[in-house]
Amino acid sequence: MARSNKERTEATRLALIEAARRLFVEKGYAETATPDIVAEAGVTRGALYHHFEDKKALFRAVLEREGEAVAAHIEERAVRSKSPREALLHGASAYFDAMIKPGRTRLLLLEAPAVLGLESVVAIDRQNAEATLKAGLSDFLGAGANTATLQALTEMLSAAFDRAAIAIETGADRTTYESAIADLLDGLVRA
Repeated sequence: MARSNKERTEATRLALIEAARRLFVEKGYAETATPDIVAEAGVTRGALYHHFEDKKALFRAVLEREGEAVAAHIEERAVRSKSPREALLHGASAYFDAMIKPGRTRLLLLEAPAVLGLESVVAIDRQNAEATLKAGLSDFLGAGANTATLQALTEMLSAAFDRAAIAIETGADRTTYESAIADLLDGLVRA
């Protein structure tokens, strides 16, 4: 059965994103050239520029896909929780699980800010894992949570999760960080 033009277009776009991800993980953004990406994807240079303005736009698409995958993993685990606290703890564990995928920490937390700038990376995170964290914190803190305080807590905890993921990636004990997250959450309630 022949694929539709839309299906072929999406397959080409996906092939480019997957090839670029492999090369960005293997070589880093700076050392990955667009001819390498098109060769890895098995498409033409014209196909690359039909789908993406430039290498940076392709990198952003890779990051958006990674961010969506992390958020989906968190939501899948957190939804089965019995309480808002448990949902946040399951979400934290799911975040660390998702960040274990080879290259993900490097791409999302180290290379992304350097390539796209902090503002773009924050926007990608806000649409994905941070949105899930904010909803979980809102449930945990209850209806009386101040909107500005909720946003600040979300941003600070998100940064803490990112630093923990980097530490875990470099060999730190994950259970120590999961315990620290629980202590932070319990401290929010006591405060």
